[in-house]
Amino acid sequence: MTKAETAADAPKTKREAPATRASFPHFLPITTRWADMDVYGHVNNVVYYAYFDTVVAEYLMRTDGVNPHESQAIGLVVETRCSYFKSLTFPETVEAGLRVTRLGGTSVRYEIGIFKQGEDTASAQGYFVHVYVDRDTRRPVPLPDHLKIALAPLAV
Repeated sequence: MTKAETAADAPKTKREAPATRASFPHFLPITTRWADMDVYGHVNNVVYYAYFDTVVAEYLMRTDGVNPHESQAIGLVVETRCSYFKSLTFPETVEAGLRVTRLGGTSVRYEIGIFKQGEDTASAQGYFVHVYVDRDTRRPVPLPDHLKIALAPLAV
């Protein structure tokens, strides 16, 4: 059996369905930029991760969950994933939806949906996990109480 025959015979994995707006409690509008585009005429895949990072950082800084310049406990990304459903282009406004699906002792799993303005289903969605560490030692630390309070409205 050839490698191609093996791949063709393998069971198909079911692709996740795009999330809807109703499943995200927080949104941030983000304008696409000309520099976000790739040679194929759509927003490049790596740019979505910048959108993910932007909506999380905006929320944490706006709610005093984390001060990136002064907080002793800082979040480091240890895992990330993104699924793409529909291309985005320039110029458009996208809306990044944010929710928290796991608050652990030292970590948080953020899930993000990227929506074309006015559309109900995500063009892309994914997650990343922050492990909170001491700024100086880089060793894991318990989530600070003020962070748990800031994230509570996002928990689903």
